[in-house]
Amino acid sequence: MQNPIPMISLPSGISVPVLGQGTWHMGEKKTSAAEEARSLRHGLDLGMTLIDTAEMYADGGAERIVAEAIKGRRDDAFVVSKVLPSNASREGTIRACEASLKRLGTDHVNLYLLHWRGRYPLAETVEAFETLKRNGKIDAWGVSNFDTDDMDELLAVADGAHVAANQVLYNLARRGIEYDLLKDSQARGIAVMAYSPLDEGRLLRHPDLIHIAKAHQATVAQVALAFLLRNPGVIVIPKTAMQERARENRQAADIRLTPDDLAILDKAYPPPARKMPLEMI
Repeated sequence: MQNPIPMISLPSGISVPVLGQGTWHMGEKKTSAAEEARSLRHGLDLGMTLIDTAEMYADGGAERIVAEAIKGRRDDAFVVSKVLPSNASREGTIRACEASLKRLGTDHVNLYLLHWRGRYPLAETVEAFETLKRNGKIDAWGVSNFDTDDMDELLAVADGAHVAANQVLYNLARRGIEYDLLKDSQARGIAVMAYSPLDEGRLLRHPDLIHIAKAHQATVAQVALAFLLRNPGVIVIPKTAMQERARENRQAADIRLTPDDLAILDKAYPPPARKMPLEMI
């Protein structure tokens, strides 16, 4: 019997699993929609109740896939969506959120993020987030693709300290945030959401990961996910449209890498020795 997925508490006090589900590239093909929704529902059954999506993904198509996946079981899911920076004015953020709610088939989003920085002042977007929160449209808000200086600027605006999470590119091959952003977020109690945790599949061919995976009777993907899951304050959101892969992702939460494993991984993918620009894909 598997242990429950560990939980993390957001600043609002809401608890979410440290292993969730991503939806980037879902909703792009009608022929795949049913299987994508089934995979997300299977993930819910396995305890991966956090589902991350965005209005940008397939021009709202991914949100429609999520709507199908959570139909009849909205209370089982913690739904995360994002507003595009081009929509992130005070009024535009509210309109974008309402459009996402319609596509998602729900009356509220659990966590709403600014996808990346754009031309609108952060104070304006935060004001809209706070309005949405007061009106019960969102439970909490956060950001995505924010580096340390962006976070400092955000925390300086009115109500900026209410930020719950920062979703960034983080995986074994892209460890730059470990130098400062990850530590700062942990100290501030701001969750870090790791997107593209398998580096778009490129990690799956590394011989050292293959060796470690064999030692744990696991897959390479599970080892790569376990590496991220060992970090306090990190939420990992792998994407899959296959139920079998969803089960594999769930099992990654039960893998405990040894000090020798971590030493091998540090040699293969060295941690940053200096400040690195925040990477995005």
